[in-house]
Amino acid sequence: MTLSTIAVHLDHTERCEVRALLAARLAKRHGSHLRGIVPTGVRKDAGMPPPHAAEGQAVIVSPSLHLRRRAETVAHVFLDRVRGLGLLSFDVRLVDGEPADAVVAQGRAGDLLIVGQPDGPAAVEDSARRLPEEVMLHAGGSVLILPRTGRFDAAGDRVLVAWDGSREAAFSVRGALPLLRRASQVMLVSLAHAKGAAAARCCREAESWLRRHGIEAAVEQRAGCADFAAALLGCASMAAADLIVMGGYGHARSRERLLGGVTHDVLARAYIPVLMAH
Repeated sequence: MTLSTIAVHLDHTERCEVRALLAARLAKRHGSHLRGIVPTGVRKDAGMPPPHAAEGQAVIVSPSLHLRRRAETVAHVFLDRVRGLGLLSFDVRLVDGEPADAVVAQGRAGDLLIVGQPDGPAAVEDSARRLPEEVMLHAGGSVLILPRTGRFDAAGDRVLVAWDGSREAAFSVRGALPLLRRASQVMLVSLAHAKGAAAARCCREAESWLRRHGIEAAVEQRAGCADFAAALLGCASMAAADLIVMGGYGHARSRERLLGGVTHDVLARAYIPVLMAH
């Protein structure tokens, strides 16, 4: 498996540059096609009014024109940033509709999708606040979520893998294999709820799986922890990790989402990028 296509969510916020530059670095390192995704924020049914339209209809269109022009500016800035970086190929897509839907629709045809936590107080719109969770729950693939603060010159050199033997964890590790193969250090932290021999067997199987992919992982067992999120982030800090790989847990039902407790806590408290798949 390779990262043939990396997609990144672009918008007009200050954190957009951090996402774009990290995406470009990863694309260059893996020889990937890089795609920028710019949700315009314009409703799909919005358009120019016919010549006989009433004055009230024109009032609705004016904000749409502003949103489109802002999206075009974001796309232009992105293209300026990545030109001359030695990428294999790149493009940018402007997509109407709900931002999360736009990112998911364009990001599914790829191997890694990069989004970011909202800018705290600056993210006043609910759609911006819930975008990372919505994308992770609906994308159907690997999603790299960047914290709301900090700059990341690299992600994937020193990786912590959270393993509990679940479907979500397996899906996340499988999607992260190209990153793990190039990492200088991989730590496998066992978070299996089982104890004793069952936990050790679960951990050994994951370690052997990675080894057959040419990945040597240091192993640490944390079965039975009362606070898995705190234990995981503590391990990441001690290992000086620059990336966490873990399963993304939750329920995706229409516009309602409910994240699992560990997933929610890690995303709320993480200070380094987290790769998840659901």
